[in-house]
Amino acid sequence: MARIRRWGATLAALLLAGCAASQPPSYDLLIRHGTIVDGSGRAAFTGDVAVRGDRIAYVGAHAPGTARRTIDAAGKAVAPGFINMLSWATESLLIDGRGESDLRQGVTLEVMGEGSSMGPLTPTMAKALVAQQEEGLRYPVRWTTLGGYLDHVAAQGVAPNIASFLGAATAREMVLGDTAAAPDPAQLRAMQGVVRQAMDEGAMGVASALIYPPGAFARTPELAALAGTAARCGGIYATHLRSEGDRFLESVDEAIAIGRAADVPVHFYHLKVGGRDNWPKMAAAIARIEAARRSGLRVSADVYPYIASGTGLDASMPPWLFDGGMEAGIARLKNPATRRRVVAEMQGKGDWENVLRMAGPDKAVIAGVRTAALQPLVGRTLADIARERGVSAEEAAIELVVADRGRVDTIYQTMDEDNLRAALAWPFTAIGSDAPAIAAEGAFLNGRAHPRTYGSFARVLARYARDEKRLSLPEAVRRMSGLPAAILGLADRGLLRTGYLADIVLFDPETIADHASFADPHRYATGVSDVFVNGIAALADGKPTGAAPGRVVRGRGWKACPAK
Repeated sequence: MARIRRWGATLAALLLAGCAASQPPSYDLLIRHGTIVDGSGRAAFTGDVAVRGDRIAYVGAHAPGTARRTIDAAGKAVAPGFINMLSWATESLLIDGRGESDLRQGVTLEVMGEGSSMGPLTPTMAKALVAQQEEGLRYPVRWTTLGGYLDHVAAQGVAPNIASFLGAATAREMVLGDTAAAPDPAQLRAMQGVVRQAMDEGAMGVASALIYPPGAFARTPELAALAGTAARCGGIYATHLRSEGDRFLESVDEAIAIGRAADVPVHFYHLKVGGRDNWPKMAAAIARIEAARRSGLRVSADVYPYIASGTGLDASMPPWLFDGGMEAGIARLKNPATRRRVVAEMQGKGDWENVLRMAGPDKAVIAGVRTAALQPLVGRTLADIARERGVSAEEAAIELVVADRGRVDTIYQTMDEDNLRAALAWPFTAIGSDAPAIAAEGAFLNGRAHPRTYGSFARVLARYARDEKRLSLPEAVRRMSGLPAAILGLADRGLLRTGYLADIVLFDPETIADHASFADPHRYATGVSDVFVNGIAALADGKPTGAAPGRVVRGRGWKACPAK
């Protein structure tokens, strides 16, 4: 009898297993009938994407089974979430975790850390970070490491995923402060230790911005030493070149030399060249970069699709002025003799990057200030302000930096549309906004945002892919998803693949559009209907859901970087 019972139990189990096997799969989300653009650059096809939990469970012609939620995506592109390769959402996400200007374009990962990063911090650096905050956009500094910053942002709650490079200037400042001095061997080893710690905490690599002090004080061997340490932890070297103007080609060569010396992949931030006399150099630069790739060096770039840059008025002043930091520079500018020297150098042709000289004061528009009394100047050209004050443009720039006790955000029109198209045509160029992720409301409206803040990704899809047909839709999507994921070495993001994390965007390729302009920048892009981050809807029917599913995305050195 016992044997019969055992046989009966076994038969029942087999029958139940058979029934379970015959049951169609069940998903949390099923996106049907969409145009699947998988991020690889391969041709799109009509099909379904299914999600279970935070992972993609199916990509293909027709998903079997049912789901708790089904979306009919007929007429829409279904793509991997977009990766912003150059984001300045470092502070904006601390104030408003929705990141709406990017979320409404389909961005699901913000990659930060160009030149300087939000950690690690000495007490002096933390104090300076608090001091430079703008009225209405303040936040407490409750971390001391880069990993601590990333964890803090995620714990506070954000819609997008976040990642960061370690700023080369931050590593320098941790050891040397704001000084222009070169590190001695012991100090350089200490800086390499800062790199190892940041890589162990999940940094993507080391990133320099070589026109801004104190980063501008770093010489090539110092940068190669830091980049080499990052490379041994699986990271890359990203750079805002030492010059994007008169010494553009020499700066391209320096970045490639660092890559070779450190045996590290090189990424060029916002590949561009400024100043009409320098525009013909772009073709030569791309040729040199391609030659480096052919020689075996991994090289990539990103662009934002506009011909005006955005930085500070301080970027038009000689770097030596800021040896010791912004406060030290402002103190020097109060000395009449020093001020005369600075004006003379700004009006000359020095060996540093003078963005104002490249653009001209009539194409330099004040975009943001910290001081309420200067707010009426936002949106006006430096040339207009100088005429009103009866001083030269250089003197007006100095007056504003001193009065605002800071950089004074400025938009400079310096670039050429044909060069932008050439950079986009290069197959290893990704997309970045070089901007914060903000909402068109509250204190964020005090500044004259660069339109790239609201439109970079939508503009590529609308203008350069759909309208000008310079990129196919699959290729445009690859530049925003599969390519940046490959550059960063992300194993499970950037593609619509079974098992990958479910960062997904739905948009209408026929209607997607950017609306922000230099005259009216605070306007959201349209055409993106739904955005899922780690399987959770962050945008539904074109509106933020309020969900905060963003996570920290860490580099390959996370908890695995060798001690030496």
